[in-house]
Amino acid sequence: MTSPTIPFVDLAPMHGEISAEIDAAIAATVERGDFILGAEVERFEEDFARYCGAEHAVGLASGTVALQIATASLGIEPGAEVIVPAHTYIASALGPLHAGAVPVFCEVDEATGLIDPDAAAAAVTERTAAIVAVHLYGQVCDLEPLRELAAARGLKLIEDAAQAHGGSFAGRRAGSIGDAACFSFYPSKNLGAFGDAGMITTNDAAVADRARRWRNLGQLAKGDHEIPGMNERLDTLQAAILRVKLPRLDGWNEARREAASAYREHLAGSGIPILPERDGAEDVYHLHPVLVADRDRVRAELADAGIGTGIHYTPAVHEQPPFASARPGRFPNAERWGREELSLPMFPGLDDARVETVATALRAAVGDG
Repeated sequence: MTSPTIPFVDLAPMHGEISAEIDAAIAATVERGDFILGAEVERFEEDFARYCGAEHAVGLASGTVALQIATASLGIEPGAEVIVPAHTYIASALGPLHAGAVPVFCEVDEATGLIDPDAAAAAVTERTAAIVAVHLYGQVCDLEPLRELAAARGLKLIEDAAQAHGGSFAGRRAGSIGDAACFSFYPSKNLGAFGDAGMITTNDAAVADRARRWRNLGQLAKGDHEIPGMNERLDTLQAAILRVKLPRLDGWNEARREAASAYREHLAGSGIPILPERDGAEDVYHLHPVLVADRDRVRAELADAGIGTGIHYTPAVHEQPPFASARPGRFPNAERWGREELSLPMFPGLDDARVETVATALRAAVGDG
């Protein structure tokens, strides 16, 4: 199979501009030999907490395990219910599930795909312990309604910020708003490692302390295993790489916003639904989704034109086999996103000419339908 002329994602330009610094950071770690919970892990935790505006950060092996450990560290008991939007990556529900919680799904907003606060409120029962708000596609949720709901009902609020590094709403960055926030540093993320990596941020010192024990086999001190923890630590090499990348994140996010603005211009008047511009939001466009009927045909036509695309996510989470026994419900907006969502190329360095090429091909394919 030949590579697309315009790929869905291209990380090479980003890595090329910092390759010498990354090589030096890796070499320094190798020379020190502190590969597990080494100096760069603690430094990156401090840097990332400061960047997010949070008090504490705990490095972990992946974003999925961050959701699991955050659930446990917040004291959510096995069997308690955790509300999750029905349109998201499956890890948003698997993390709490692996911690013993019961995911309960709710509807999402038609225009953004973000959790619907009214639907979340309607899903709360006496068994509910937490709400997971997913900052999907790089859009930071307006969390104030959910914060009010959580305070009124005694619930924990977890941010799934895996797609929103550096994004903000009403001046507050993702990772600083909820009781805990969970990040993924999967390579294609806005801030990506060279493998799997994750993080929890929180303003609660006790939550951070429990998370550090959970990630490191439950150790309070060498040989003192207070809880049945896991081996889910952030590798020092990955932390060293991420620490090199973090100072570039704002610039890379701005490049994504410029590409999104170009898409908005070139798709104006097409009738193709794209993410709205929201007052108070500074989105970081981890992905650039559109909604199209007959998605498979449209995607095939774009591929024939040399344009790479992605799908995020199908089917809707409540329709996935692991959740067949979940509390029943119909979520038309989430199901439509699952059927029609198509992600266009999005990465720093995507220039206006290539955006125009993608938009022209998309308009032609949708018009052909």
